[in-house]
Amino acid sequence: MRSPILAVVFATASAAATLDWAAAYEKANASLAKLSQNDKANIVSGVGWNKGPCVGNTAAASSINYPQLCLQDGPLGVRYASGVNAFVPGIQVAASWDKALMRERGQFMAEETKGLGIHVLLGPVVGPLGKNPTGGRNWEGFGADPYLQGIAMSETIEGMQSVGVQANAKHYILNEQELNRETMSSNLDDRTMHELYLWPFADAVHANVASVMCSYNKINGTWACENPYVMDTLLKQELGFRGYVMTDWNAQHSTAPAATAGLDMTMPGSDFNGGSVYWGSKLTQAVSSGQVPQSRLDDMVRRTLAAWYLLGQDSNYPAINLKANVQGTHKTNIRATARDGIVLLKNEGNILPLKKPAKLGLVGSAAVANPQGINSCTDQGCNTGALGMGWGSGTASYAYFSAPADAIKTRAQTDGTEISLSASDSTSSVGSAVNGADAAIVFITSDSGEGYITVENNLGDRNDLDPWHNGNELVKAVAAASDNVIVVVHSVGPVILETVLAQPNVKAIVWAGLPSQENGNALVDILYGDASPSGKLPYTIAKSVDDYGTKVVSGDDDFKEGLYVDYRKFDRDGTEPRYEFGFGLSYTNFTYSNIFVDGRPTSGPATGEIIPGGRADLWETVVTVTVTITNSGAAAGAEVAQLYIGFPESAAAPPKQLRGFEKLALEPGAEDIVAFIIKRRDLSIWDTAAQEWVVPAGAFTINVGSSSRDIRQVGTLEVS
Repeated sequence: MRSPILAVVFATASAAATLDWAAAYEKANASLAKLSQNDKANIVSGVGWNKGPCVGNTAAASSINYPQLCLQDGPLGVRYASGVNAFVPGIQVAASWDKALMRERGQFMAEETKGLGIHVLLGPVVGPLGKNPTGGRNWEGFGADPYLQGIAMSETIEGMQSVGVQANAKHYILNEQELNRETMSSNLDDRTMHELYLWPFADAVHANVASVMCSYNKINGTWACENPYVMDTLLKQELGFRGYVMTDWNAQHSTAPAATAGLDMTMPGSDFNGGSVYWGSKLTQAVSSGQVPQSRLDDMVRRTLAAWYLLGQDSNYPAINLKANVQGTHKTNIRATARDGIVLLKNEGNILPLKKPAKLGLVGSAAVANPQGINSCTDQGCNTGALGMGWGSGTASYAYFSAPADAIKTRAQTDGTEISLSASDSTSSVGSAVNGADAAIVFITSDSGEGYITVENNLGDRNDLDPWHNGNELVKAVAAASDNVIVVVHSVGPVILETVLAQPNVKAIVWAGLPSQENGNALVDILYGDASPSGKLPYTIAKSVDDYGTKVVSGDDDFKEGLYVDYRKFDRDGTEPRYEFGFGLSYTNFTYSNIFVDGRPTSGPATGEIIPGGRADLWETVVTVTVTITNSGAAAGAEVAQLYIGFPESAAAPPKQLRGFEKLALEPGAEDIVAFIIKRRDLSIWDTAAQEWVVPAGAFTINVGSSSRDIRQVGTLEVS
């Protein structure tokens, strides 16, 4: 059967092509001629922190009917609004590996955004990439691989902008930790920049993203927001970005140097105390004195206006009203992404799905909603009760919260199951909760967030990869009292599970990630087999924190690991992970057969004209790989087939790199053919001498499988 998942992707694949930059620039140029110098400066300068209805605001320009622009967080929905949904974080939809859900999530978030009259939603996130497993904001992005991040970025942006909301790709670039993010320099080589960190931003630009946010850190010694190489050479020239670059909030350090380096908009226009005003009247003075060319100011305004016209925001856009109720029926996407991002790591003796047990014991403070209230912590800056997202500016308020214990109790009533609950992380109250239970479900967590909030001595970045709240001891206590233990992990990223796995009575581990407000409902869908688990890890879970080879540093970061981040390092070093990138079990089984590699790409550099995303020929399909997948088990399920490419030895590349994935839903006994589209860029490496993407000559290995280490079919591709 043809999967509906694929059908939606094919139907919407051309959405980005309908956006017309040329027409938008024509309108922008016509309007530019009508603006005073003062209007021009106002269009690219925030009015100052806390001086408007939104987190970022610019002044209106009445001569061209340009409104007070409203910019609002964030990457999982609208912050500081009351009638909105909190969608799942990026890392959860990444774990679903479902392109249609990624796109729909973007669309639904934008529908809420537009309904509130917000022009720019400050997301999605691909910086941080997640090179440091403890990095505080990794959960806002889409996992520790540039290809996965790039596809998720493209789908999200196209979903958002199809509604008429400006998307914002952030944080550009190399903001990989919270510690000292506003003083440190990220120093790295040209090839690593292109092949890892810039890669998903190229996808964003190719998807016609309206805006990009430069980050707090320095890059090779120069602030990101006044770095001509980063903003102008890489983004605007090499990637052909047509939109505008804005600062992260209070990430500007100068007037003229920022302007001449390629910055187009300052946000919020001041620091958080109303000082550090670099643009506005100071920008017009810098133009008058010749420090900033008039052409540069005009270019800033032209880019900002073009993005506004590109999305049709000049016609019948709603007025700003952050109190409107715009939730609609969008919780269907939250439930689906929360559910399909759950990864089943262990299922000994098929203890799952549950089959009407007589009694269940539930243990852990994360089984219930925060007793103080589901939105009682500012910007979700606590880990109290069930976990749905990390903390910081990339959060939103929960419209409601389905807690695990509540959802399980509802199901238990239908099944006639007795439930006992210890909503505590104390090991002393475990026995009474699990006594006589057919199975015990224990909930453990790990949380992180943005550095302006400290939670339980974690200053944004996580201090370690252990479960919080004595989670290992809690599992040990439950495993000592029950023969059938199911561990549910809600976490922002990898957790070392060795202590958990050392308990013989731990029969199942359900990696439930960050499911936002549908936490409990999504979990019940999987625990009871209403859906077969189909999530896959978007990062590696190691046996030891040291195996990652990267960590948060106290000074500047020299990125000495180069290309070897996450599974790329594990593969190169032959290090055995506990659970590899792309891993995830199902309640059924899938078999792979009949790999076919079709295409005859030629070696050499890309030579096409520059379009949004880089040279045009980089985006051309050069190889198609097909594989037949059969559901050989007894349950309906969905498989994420993953394609990894091994480059010729001359490329000096990681052993294999993700370059394709497709999710296929199959009934028992059904089979279908999955097609992977390989673009020229997918076979290219960055040639630092030529300063071009080059396809190396030689033998490529095409690996298709169920994870980065569970390869089921292998093909070869000879490039002459």
